[in-house]
Amino acid sequence: MLKYTISILMLLFAAQLTAQETTGKTDSLPAGPTYYQKYGLRVGIDLSKPLRSLLDESYQGLELVGDFRLSENLYLAAELGTEKKTTEEDNFNFTTEGNYLKAGIDWNTYENWYGMHNIISVGLRGGFSAFSQTLNSYRIYTTDQYWNENTEDFPGTENLGEYSGLTAQWAEVVLGLKVEMFTNLYMGATVRLHYLINDSESDVFPNLYIPGFNKVTDGSRFGVGYNYTISYLIPIFKTANKPKKKEELDN
Repeated sequence: MLKYTISILMLLFAAQLTAQETTGKTDSLPAGPTYYQKYGLRVGIDLSKPLRSLLDESYQGLELVGDFRLSENLYLAAELGTEKKTTEEDNFNFTTEGNYLKAGIDWNTYENWYGMHNIISVGLRGGFSAFSQTLNSYRIYTTDQYWNENTEDFPGTENLGEYSGLTAQWAEVVLGLKVEMFTNLYMGATVRLHYLINDSESDVFPNLYIPGFNKVTDGSRFGVGYNYTISYLIPIFKTANKPKKKEELDN
């Protein structure tokens, strides 16, 4: 009986030693780096508008951009801007000036490599603009060919040339890209398809340009836009990446 008891104890002791050796080997494996998902406020500026303001004397504009991460892929996003643009058409010259706000969401469709924080997003925005139109000059067609001219120039007048208190509302579909160039510093770009939902205009002069919406095409309520941004992420908190599953590690 004692012989069998000693044999069982020896087997149990050997099994314990084997388990300890296995555990020690597992614990001695070098641990990989721990990466974190950052949550916070990202703020920046649209670089295209200041550059355009320098190169085009008929344009002045500024746009601030921002987003806040709600979940792994969902972001609240907004753009706040101001524009002043003088447009020269065949028969008239006018200046549009006003401010705008766009707000909505972005959804990140890009699955980053471990440790990366880049974004390829699809988003929606609602846009609102408050602005004024100033008719600087216009030309009237006339059939009197005595002076071999068929148009005459007239300056805008106080009664006919200035229209303030105008508003517009629209919706946008946004395709965007953000790349982390350095820690928390991002370069980005978006392409936007607009649909004009509603706008108030004067009885005399239509809205041919709306700040934030851009050019309004005759007979169509669709428009397009873009921006190129630089932004900085202000981290508020972060969470560790979820551990990889065995099948993910094998792949």
